[in-house]
Amino acid sequence: MNTVLKSISYIFHPLIMPLLGVAFYFSKTPRFIPDEAIKAKLFSTVILTIVLPILLFFLLKTLKKVDSIHLKTTRERALPLFINCVIICLILVRVFTPNEIIELYYFFVGILSSTLACLFLAIFKIKASIHMLAASGFFMFAVAIGVHFQVNINGTIVLMLILLGAIATSRLHLKAHTNTELIIGFFVGLFPQLILIKFWL
Repeated sequence: MNTVLKSISYIFHPLIMPLLGVAFYFSKTPRFIPDEAIKAKLFSTVILTIVLPILLFFLLKTLKKVDSIHLKTTRERALPLFINCVIICLILVRVFTPNEIIELYYFFVGILSSTLACLFLAIFKIKASIHMLAASGFFMFAVAIGVHFQVNINGTIVLMLILLGAIATSRLHLKAHTNTELIIGFFVGLFPQLILIKFWL
């Protein structure tokens, strides 16, 4: 069980949630988007939200700015969160602009808002679960996409609720977070996506 719970934290790492959101959108949208365009967007998302942050993490570790990938202290979190904000801004300017795919544009605006909030909390020594932040943000976006395109995503909702519970259990089991930190992370991830719905739904 320990191995399973530890694996959940790695498999459903916050870095993959933006990619899941983008892939989910392309799988549900009724709009015609050329396969080449979809592949280009997915490739850009992988490079900017997964590959680049991992490379920058190893750079920060080499420079002794962080101790581990878990970013256990609020001190360790500040610089990686700031860098992530810069990367998301780059995505908003170069990959998902408001004139192209408005739903994904606001999805990343929500991610940026959540990341800034998490950075603000870290500066004031308040730790929020980034795992829960990322998962709840994707969950809210998925629900909104289902409503927007009027498609049945009941299976996705059930799966995501199970996943949210599994992630919370995993983080508690590993003593990475307290209940309060998980709750803070959940709402910091969910509220920006919920608030921004009115701009595109």
